[in-house]
Amino acid sequence: MKLKACLFAFLLLLAGWSVAAERAVIVVEAVQMPAWVEHTGGARAPLAIGMRLSNSDRIYTGPGSRALLRLVDGSEIKLGENGILALADLGTHKNQLHDVVTASLDVVKGAFRFTTRALSKLRVQRDIKVRVVTITAGILGTDLWGKASEARDVVCLIEGDITVLRGVEAFAMNEPMSFYIAPRGQPGEAVAKVTQQQLNEWAAETDIASGKGAIRKGGKWRAYLAEVSTQDEALKIYDALRAAGYAAEISPLKTDAAMAFRVRISNLMSKAEAELLGTTLKGRFGITEARVSQ
Repeated sequence: MKLKACLFAFLLLLAGWSVAAERAVIVVEAVQMPAWVEHTGGARAPLAIGMRLSNSDRIYTGPGSRALLRLVDGSEIKLGENGILALADLGTHKNQLHDVVTASLDVVKGAFRFTTRALSKLRVQRDIKVRVVTITAGILGTDLWGKASEARDVVCLIEGDITVLRGVEAFAMNEPMSFYIAPRGQPGEAVAKVTQQQLNEWAAETDIASGKGAIRKGGKWRAYLAEVSTQDEALKIYDALRAAGYAAEISPLKTDAAMAFRVRISNLMSKAEAELLGTTLKGRFGITEARVSQ
């Protein structure tokens, strides 16, 4: 009996390791659409809740869009509108005492925020680098905002410590509420303090606000955008929505009379959010009316 018990416990442990190994390093937690992921080879799909992201994926956000991604250790990655974020070096491994999470986050365009969880109660270490075009920041436990634009790159340290590299220049930033600006083709400016008002304005560029029709993990409301009699009609609307960066789904509906097909978007947090999304999309992609339900 003891041998069987030990064997059973060992198999459970192996199963636990297997599940841990299969956990994605980064998943999609919330999206203010339109937004896409582009895989190696150029194939695109709309960002969807729970989607696992991989090395070499690129995240694109459209006008007015936001994306919230979550690392396996709980850290948040936010991307503002008209942004591009390239992912590399995603992985987890163990050293003698800790699990180590690795990632390279390349902010090609747009506003970005990286916020970690406290590590004091977690046996986790991070090896995470953020590059904002000309600036590379090595991250310890921190809250960091940055932006890549045509004229300049900006890194703002909200809390924690970062090591900044730009060309041959290297220095540490460890003063909360400080920022560094690197104009394109010119020397970097001196590190300066950021005001709370400016930080609030920057944070708004990456935060998903209520009342914008965003989809989120745990959202139970759905916006039904079309109900048609043929699968071809449903696919036409579905394909148009997804190409435009909206995470549409098709659900068949069997009635006493015939089969119908619904095109919907799920994971909205409230009736009001679902209604807003339906109103926003009405008149586009062949959508003539929308209704909502849980």
